[in-house]
Amino acid sequence: MNIVFFGTPEFSVCTLEALLKAGYNIKAVVTKPDAGRRALPSAVKALAVSSSLRVLQPHSVRTPEFISEIRDCAPDVAVVTAYGKILPAELLLLPPLGCINVHASVLPAYRGAAPIQRAIIAGERETGVTTMLMDEGVDTGAVFLIKKTVIEESDTAQTLTQRLAAMGAALLIETLKGIGHGTLKAAAQEGVPSYAAPISKNDCQILWARPAAEIVNLIRGLCPVPGAFTFINGQRIKIIRGAVQSNDKSSYRPGDVVRKDRDGLLIAALTGVVSIEELQPEGKKPMSYREYLRGKVNAKEALEHVG
Repeated sequence: MNIVFFGTPEFSVCTLEALLKAGYNIKAVVTKPDAGRRALPSAVKALAVSSSLRVLQPHSVRTPEFISEIRDCAPDVAVVTAYGKILPAELLLLPPLGCINVHASVLPAYRGAAPIQRAIIAGERETGVTTMLMDEGVDTGAVFLIKKTVIEESDTAQTLTQRLAAMGAALLIETLKGIGHGTLKAAAQEGVPSYAAPISKNDCQILWARPAAEIVNLIRGLCPVPGAFTFINGQRIKIIRGAVQSNDKSSYRPGDVVRKDRDGLLIAALTGVVSIEELQPEGKKPMSYREYLRGKVNAKEALEHVG
């Protein structure tokens, strides 16, 4: 089976590795152009180059030139995993077996760009991965297979991404085998759809006038990047790890510092109290609150309210 693979971030790497291990013929790997001032390659490109695969990095997937390149690859199927660009109908219809997407949610829930982060932020207790036959909609295509997993209270976006990436890779191989044997057909999505919008800067600031559990879910869902943040003594601080210390109402205002000592920083929410266990000042590495306090006696004395 000839395959063209579309993917960009670390989440996609597991899937490409699984395809290589299973012995599929990867005709080309399509990934986004190198990014940043240093033009760093994507995680997928790094694996493709080390595996001596052909790499394509179009600025647009809609040009006749790029579509012609894919046509020349003569793929039986295209596999798309967190590529980061919407494919046009001409590309979707090009492979005889279609374009198969590995999506990190139980569709139709959390269609869109940030399903893992949004599920944790919303306090979901369960998620999963779906293999889907792509159409022109945003994650609206017919479903092949679904596999679910529990979202643990200790899960962050990072840990859940790692688990779902491995699950998605295994599910894709199972899907391709079923399609190849003619035993698996896609079926229309069932259920009430929801949308996982991209994470914006406005999503990242902690609003202390929210319940403690919601604030901790935000911290978990944005960890490690882009990170939830607040302001401590006027300095923007990323909160890496926090926990619900209490869910009870108190006499404190949201954002008031309930406790500040070597054992930790407790901050009042609308209801409950959040314990700040790990933080990251701008330009520095993540550290515990105890480490943050070292050499900051004046900051400690002045710290009464955050926000």
